[in-house]
Amino acid sequence: MIPESDAIVFSPLDVDLSRSPLRSGISRKTYVLGAFNPGLTRLPNGNLLMMVRIAEALQQPVSANEIHAIRWDPRQGYLTDGHELALVDASDPRTFRLRGHSSKVMALTSLSWLLPVELDPDSLETIAIHYEKAIAPAASYQEYGVEDARISKVDDTWYMTTCSVSAERHSTTLYTSQDGLNYGLQGIVLDHQNKDMLIFEGKIGGKFHALTRPLGDLYFAYPPASEFESGPSINLASSPDALHWKPADTPLIRPRKGSSSVMRIGGGTPPIRTSRGWLMLYHGVQPGTLVGTYRTFHAFLDGDDPSSVLAVHDSRPLLESRPELTEHLRDLRYLEGVVFTTGLVDAGDHFIVASGEDDLACRVTRIPKPEFGLDPHGT
Repeated sequence: MIPESDAIVFSPLDVDLSRSPLRSGISRKTYVLGAFNPGLTRLPNGNLLMMVRIAEALQQPVSANEIHAIRWDPRQGYLTDGHELALVDASDPRTFRLRGHSSKVMALTSLSWLLPVELDPDSLETIAIHYEKAIAPAASYQEYGVEDARISKVDDTWYMTTCSVSAERHSTTLYTSQDGLNYGLQGIVLDHQNKDMLIFEGKIGGKFHALTRPLGDLYFAYPPASEFESGPSINLASSPDALHWKPADTPLIRPRKGSSSVMRIGGGTPPIRTSRGWLMLYHGVQPGTLVGTYRTFHAFLDGDDPSSVLAVHDSRPLLESRPELTEHLRDLRYLEGVVFTTGLVDAGDHFIVASGEDDLACRVTRIPKPEFGLDPHGT
């Protein structure tokens, strides 16, 4: 990819924390741990909208032998909870694990909210940052934040899935909009750990369809001769109304033995219809570092039957992390080797792809359609 087609378009340096939702309750100083993983869509005026995840963290989380986490309470607003430092594992800069529990129990070093950032039609210039339309916790199941928006336009409505985090549950929530900019919370649509629910941009047989990726702490073994590796898989679900979902009986894309994505795979962008079928971008994770190396791959699903996988292109990544893109942010970096793709928009002879770079900033990449075997003058 030529350098001009790949750039950081939004970073922690672009966020005005004086306008953060947390200012209504947190007096302690905070900073932006990351402004990343942007959902992407095109607005009616032709501009692009990124729904950016802002991970806001305490500047001094440790005091009096405690490490503190930010939490939102429906009655009291934003609070900080102290956990005894000697009883936590804080080796991951994004989370800390609480020891002494019968289950695996985590807390977050930041609380995430979503910031709408409007770009020009070619994603070259920021037109507006809509702080007044920010999406912050609004229900008890969002007490630790709202993460990783994915936006799909189906008919005349925009559907945005997010991951809502709380002690109650780790769930997928749905927001809808009639203009692509103002979103209303519709509630929980998947009541289990699933960070990668992606609604197809169009109905099939009169139904909504979505990719899902349930997580768990236990996976059963495949037969020794199987080509697949046990672990999270990308699955398919359908719905009459985008609220009530029926999982398909068979998995869609599974990690394969010997691939660079053997640690984990998950959906990246909402599938869009092309002449070759439904194009989906997804992430694959290779072990070897604290969080693994994240890369972006792509696949095609049948246009009439998305349960049929036409092609999986996982031998060569579409995108990899590029440290030179965030060199100007090197003092803020805390991870490396991570590109997490979350948005895809048709731009004529190319696609505009939005990703989170190293859990730090928003990266936009322009990829010519022939890279996917598509006619540059078609879809």
